[in-house]
Amino acid sequence: MRAITLDPGQMSARLELEIRDDVSDGQGGVVTGFSVLTSLWARIEPVSSGHGERAGEQVFAVTHRIWIRFRDDLAAGMRFRRGLRIFAVRAFRDPDETGRYLVCDCTEEGR
Repeated sequence: MRAITLDPGQMSARLELEIRDDVSDGQGGVVTGFSVLTSLWARIEPVSSGHGERAGEQVFAVTHRIWIRFRDDLAAGMRFRRGLRIFAVRAFRDPDETGRYLVCDCTEEGR
């Protein structure tokens, strides 16, 4: 497999990596929340978009490929935030198995 060459200048989006942080609601349930794990530089590539109807309302989905430097603590269920934009991590992979980068398949939530 050939090593991928990526210009570091293409990683121009400053994102916050967030981890799920559930809190007890005091009545036996939980309130789902997220807390910031770290800030990092990334490259965001839009991949596809689609729309449909769910429960009588128009919904849409935008998928992105987000490139970051390799880290071993990434997990599905985490998310990236850029201002008001939220990108949920669905899957990720090391594209050339060199331990330099991770490519994250993400879905943009709400807008």
